[in-house]
Amino acid sequence: MASLAKQQHPLARSEAQINFLEKDCFIGPSFKEKLAEQGLFPLKPTEIEIFQMNLGKMCNQTCRHCHVDAGPDRKEIMTQETMLQCLDQIKSHGLKVVDLTGGAPEMNPYFRWLVEELSSLGVHIIVRCNLTIILANPKFHDLPQFFKTNNIEVISSLPHFTAVRTNAQRGSQVFEKSIQALKLLNKVGYGREPTYLLNLVYNPSGAFLPGDQLALEKEFKTRLKSTYDVDFNQLFTITNLPISRYLDYLQQSGNYEAYMENLIATYNPTAAKNVMCRNTLSIGWDGYLYDCDFNQMLDMKIVTNNSGTHISNIDFKSLQSRNIRIGQHCFGCTAGAGSSCGGATT
Repeated sequence: MASLAKQQHPLARSEAQINFLEKDCFIGPSFKEKLAEQGLFPLKPTEIEIFQMNLGKMCNQTCRHCHVDAGPDRKEIMTQETMLQCLDQIKSHGLKVVDLTGGAPEMNPYFRWLVEELSSLGVHIIVRCNLTIILANPKFHDLPQFFKTNNIEVISSLPHFTAVRTNAQRGSQVFEKSIQALKLLNKVGYGREPTYLLNLVYNPSGAFLPGDQLALEKEFKTRLKSTYDVDFNQLFTITNLPISRYLDYLQQSGNYEAYMENLIATYNPTAAKNVMCRNTLSIGWDGYLYDCDFNQMLDMKIVTNNSGTHISNIDFKSLQSRNIRIGQHCFGCTAGAGSSCGGATT
């Protein structure tokens, strides 16, 4: 099947990718069948603990495997009105963890206002910072201190501890700029003082699963410290899911079938019990709700009997009892040691 055109409208692209994943190139048993074998279908939430807000698809980078399809040309941005609706739900239901993502979430004009509002509520704030944004423009140069002031946990992607492999995946000079940004974060205490958490994310650059998370963390810490005097807390390994730009790559390189067969063959029942969609609610830039960030990129909105699908009209009781929407791409979260926005799940 020909590669999906990058010029498509995002919604049209999502529909085309779902069609490809579920109909045109169906490989092996369905994810539904694998869940049913262990009594997990329909997949249900455990408890909504994490509110993950996508603040927009605008980004200063255009990474090769970005599942969000983010980039400088994207205009989708969460409005302050939608943020206020999210804040109302966070306050009403006493949610304690809010995960801010993008694109580059810092490029949203209301980013700092939102962070300060969340900080006043006493919630634990996670920001998924691509590192290079800190150097992209003088108005972002103070982000390390802003993060520290608001006690933010910073999670940043660094595909490898070498320039060649990182730049191949994320763009020219990204590694060098990332190291500069990590040094600035270290300077204010991130990765060096217990209170200020700096965690890195590793995802493979090719059509294979990530290695052992603890072994990779040890290697990353040793190499980054000895070569660049950079410190961080934890390394999270994330499996690339076959959607968006990564699906394009799999198709263009002729690796799609082999990759899906590998995901299915390494299905881990324990990882299936711990998938992030069971304790996380994903909110799109426009306020619509999804079971996870990956379903969001495929425009697979949540389905409930009594709740709306937008942050402005949700019923938490119904959300807690909903059936989570699944597809073949979900095998990416249950392969090997499992995968989530917080790394391996087993």
